[in-house]
Amino acid sequence: MRLKDKVAVITGAGSGFGEAIARRYAQEGAKVVVNDLRADAANRVAGSIVQEGGAAVAQEADVTKSVAVKAMIQTALDQYGKLDIVVNNAGFTHTNQPMLNVDEATFDRIYAVNVKAIYLAAVHAVPVFRKQGAGGCIINTASTAGLRPRPGLTWYNGSKGAAITLTKSMAAELGPEKIRVNCICPVAGETAMLHQFLGADT
Repeated sequence: MRLKDKVAVITGAGSGFGEAIARRYAQEGAKVVVNDLRADAANRVAGSIVQEGGAAVAQEADVTKSVAVKAMIQTALDQYGKLDIVVNNAGFTHTNQPMLNVDEATFDRIYAVNVKAIYLAAVHAVPVFRKQGAGGCIINTASTAGLRPRPGLTWYNGSKGAAITLTKSMAAELGPEKIRVNCICPVAGETAMLHQFLGADT
């Protein structure tokens, strides 16, 4: 098992890519903190992992709130004694539409979930990695939308472009401390956001 005894916090793990990541990590031997904004979703996934013989605990948290992210990291330390991996997977988008049709509140939420959450995870996880002295790993879920912008998703595209640039900059700064930072760029998957990418009537 490639992740035996590693401790991972995975955000947005109550469905979609996050759920798949949490399940695979557990199968590979990791102890997983399953985060989601919805407690029922986090509990469902964590409970299923435990039933299948894995190690997991659910953590309801809004990743745009510093106090919630701090508590999420602390849960990993309290439950499993350390932190090895943070997967910033939680995401948010607007429905596919002309850019000026997106209201300010939706814009703010996109950048809070897709960008600010990466900042907050770093603020609370990097000091833990440094204190442990054994390096660490941060994985950000970006998107091909940040590399090749998609029509009708201007503000989402921009947030994922920011995630990619942040990843590169964080990797350069933290690399000498053996803290690795990478991002993955999915095209699309059967997640709760797919219908928004394609359009409201799809």
